[in-house]
Amino acid sequence: QVQLVESGGGLVQPGGSLRLSCVPSGSIRRIYLMRWHRQAPGKQRELVASITSVGETNYADSVKGRFTISRDNAEMFPQIDSLKPVDTAVYYCNAAIVEIGETWPVEYWGQGIQVTVSS
Repeated sequence: QVQLVESGGGLVQPGGSLRLSCVPSGSIRRIYLMRWHRQAPGKQRELVASITSVGETNYADSVKGRFTISRDNAEMFPQIDSLKPVDTAVYYCNAAIVEIGETWPVEYWGQGIQVTVSS
């Protein structure tokens, strides 16, 4: 069974940085698009960044210039700089994964990780 495990969240002061990670595990044949989403209290989940299997990235305007996403084989590492209180949210990793023995990708989600920006 495929799983996505996020880590690296926590409490950080405004202006600080965090480096998150998303590590897929299981019977994985191939990973296509990987994305990070976030959901702030009382708001809808929003897509903040994505990275293709060849490293092409895309960012939401709300994080552009502060959010850098990289990928090392199957693992994905977003770096968030100049954090603001409005960045406080639960961050979710999402990936399109083809399992061994299958043909088509399936969307998988991590359990979510809390990022709190506060002084």
